[in-house]
Amino acid sequence: MELNSLDELEFATIRDWLFDKVGIALTSSKKALICSRLFKRVQTAGLDSYGAYFAQLVSDQFPEEAQVAINLLTTNETYFFREPKHFDMLSEIVEKAPRSSIFRVWSAACSTGEEVYSIAMTLAELQRVARAPKWEVRGSDVSTRVLEVAQGGHYGLERTESISPTMLKRYCLSGTGPYEGTLLIDRSLRDKTAFAQINLIEPLPHLIPFNVIFLRNVLIYFDPPVKRKIVTQLLDSLTPDGVLFVGMAETLNGLIDGLVTVGPGAYRRDRRG
Repeated sequence: MELNSLDELEFATIRDWLFDKVGIALTSSKKALICSRLFKRVQTAGLDSYGAYFAQLVSDQFPEEAQVAINLLTTNETYFFREPKHFDMLSEIVEKAPRSSIFRVWSAACSTGEEVYSIAMTLAELQRVARAPKWEVRGSDVSTRVLEVAQGGHYGLERTESISPTMLKRYCLSGTGPYEGTLLIDRSLRDKTAFAQINLIEPLPHLIPFNVIFLRNVLIYFDPPVKRKIVTQLLDSLTPDGVLFVGMAETLNGLIDGLVTVGPGAYRRDRRG
């Protein structure tokens, strides 16, 4: 059985299927990546080609396998306090928020949860010194595999180097015995977070408006119409003064009208309109 490459028909099949399911636009440069990530699935299914495996996905008769393929084909790079400037900006926003209502933040493509817990640590630190209202953080992703990791809040120490020593001591528990070399996010933070599978290209479930939404370093995987659809839905999920963070190297200029920039990679609706 030769599973070293995709022919043009096979690539077009998986490209179109993935775009239909989650809106991700694969280019032909990703052929090798597709092969490497799906090789074992084709073998496990006892099939002799990627084409046969893709035919199963397209048939919609194997929803569990389809989710596995989506899990494998979506990119989940993240780490604690990535692009720290945004956490400084989040602090400034929450300090100005009214104390009479819960401050709500959504990490809309949270991957394995590091962003969610970075947000939670930031808010907890401010609330500890009475500089923030009560708060809660929600995380979502289309991949069930990464959501399982996020919900566990259990990470290898090598992934926590960007957490300050103070926050490590205050909000993380060091593993011992068989858990040596790992870290567990403290229950006090995990109890204020919740995770759900949400596909951002589909109509969103009913959500209580958020004060801040993070969607950082995600839009690069979508074409302009899909980007516009996703961003519009998220903007509709913000409070009137809410802020949407995208990656600091990303821009919404020219994509969505009626936005004002409030910082690098940070936008809110223009209320003058």
